[in-house]
Amino acid sequence: MNQRIRHLTVALIALFGILFVQLTNWQVLQRDTLVADARNNRITVREFDKMRGAIVTADGTVIAATEPIDPAIRPNSRFQFQRVYPTKDLYANISGYYTLGFGSTQLERTHNDVLAGTTAQQQLESTGGLFSKEDLSGTVQLTLNNDIQKAAKRALGNREGSVVVMDPITGAVLAMYSNPTFDPNDVVTQTGSVGQTLTALQEDPRKPLLANAYQERYMPGSTFKIVTTTAGLETGTIDLMSVFKNSRSWTPPNTKKPIRNYGKKVCGGDLAEVFRRSCNIPFAQTAVNVGPVAMVDATTRFGFDEKVPFDLPGAAASTFGGTAEDFTDSLALLAIHGFGQGQVQITPLHMAMIAGSVANGGVMMKPHVIGSTRTRNGTVMSTTAPEAWKTPMSPATATTMTQLMIGVAQSGTAACCLQLNGGISVAAKTGTAQLNPEGEKQRSHAWITAFAPAQAPRYAISVFIKGVNDAVSASTGGRLAGPIAKQVLDVALALPPSK
Repeated sequence: MNQRIRHLTVALIALFGILFVQLTNWQVLQRDTLVADARNNRITVREFDKMRGAIVTADGTVIAATEPIDPAIRPNSRFQFQRVYPTKDLYANISGYYTLGFGSTQLERTHNDVLAGTTAQQQLESTGGLFSKEDLSGTVQLTLNNDIQKAAKRALGNREGSVVVMDPITGAVLAMYSNPTFDPNDVVTQTGSVGQTLTALQEDPRKPLLANAYQERYMPGSTFKIVTTTAGLETGTIDLMSVFKNSRSWTPPNTKKPIRNYGKKVCGGDLAEVFRRSCNIPFAQTAVNVGPVAMVDATTRFGFDEKVPFDLPGAAASTFGGTAEDFTDSLALLAIHGFGQGQVQITPLHMAMIAGSVANGGVMMKPHVIGSTRTRNGTVMSTTAPEAWKTPMSPATATTMTQLMIGVAQSGTAACCLQLNGGISVAAKTGTAQLNPEGEKQRSHAWITAFAPAQAPRYAISVFIKGVNDAVSASTGGRLAGPIAKQVLDVALALPPSK
């Protein structure tokens, strides 16, 4: 009998030993593998079903929050909380979305640790430890202003495009709206339709999930003449006394294909005149005279062919469309790129930064939408300090460029549609990027970039309208994008100056 007990005891000890080893293997050695297994959603469910911090604008507008689910309204819900986006599509490309089974995007993804309360600092504030149900969620406060953002959406209307407004001195993004967009509430419904909704958004040819303000790039047209003029001034190739011959067409070296001014008009005069009227030929000639090496160097100093250091994911890099060697072999291509056609591509965010560099005495600031992050108790965890990124021009050149851009707004291509309330001065450059110059039905991107007040800048702006089909006279950047810029700047300039 005693022998049987001993055998049973040994067997039980062995079984417990095997169980212990197996549990240790699962919980320690295989933990990471099990957590990563797509079939294991326990951790995901646990993290999803808890309070999550808010994302708010600089002026306190909540754009993402978590609300308790009312059992009386949804008695069969397996969750206690629901992520909501009170402003709907207004900030969708900035906040992103946070879903149970389909991941997260934008700030919901990049700042998940702050929002979920899992940073080291937040955990130190915990009284119950890492696995407690204590609410440690943090807040992400943005630099965006809700009044300016709403004005951008209202002014853009149903047109495809974007509006970006920045503080040129600090790099803070004050508004950034893209159309088309989407309502994040549609993909966090905790229903079976979420997958279908996301699939439809992903397959939409208009790409509503991508912010055309900073994740897509487009031909800039004549707004690029800011870069070419800067290159000419910095190298001494041109100055305010430079005079360009009145001409209807000009043929670059080593080609038989002529370059013409917009609308095939005769155009010429001194630098202020050709910049004001946005003649193409003088800037094609300037690019060729500056030369491939210096032109590529100028674009590099403006940040082309380099990822913009933006604190939202997926920012596209603007491109000049060739190397110095490429343009040495084809000066005709360099000439075309000199007035923003050909393979030049830029994001609307970067275009606002270019205007901002002129406004800021030649210094281009790093753009940012994150103002600060805070714990639930209000402790500041991080703040974004202004930081310079590039210096594309000298202060003297910036002063000259400001003078030229004021001329555009006062009596040039923007004079029709960019007269601000109260007579506030503005400096601007328009652009009309012709997508099919030889086609029967003209399609163009309409642009304007500007800053105001011209002599004491508070705001830099870019407005982009995608692929319009209007008649030539109506499809210019000044006529289409100018009124949008005016509406947004009028709202912004009516606000009290930021401290």
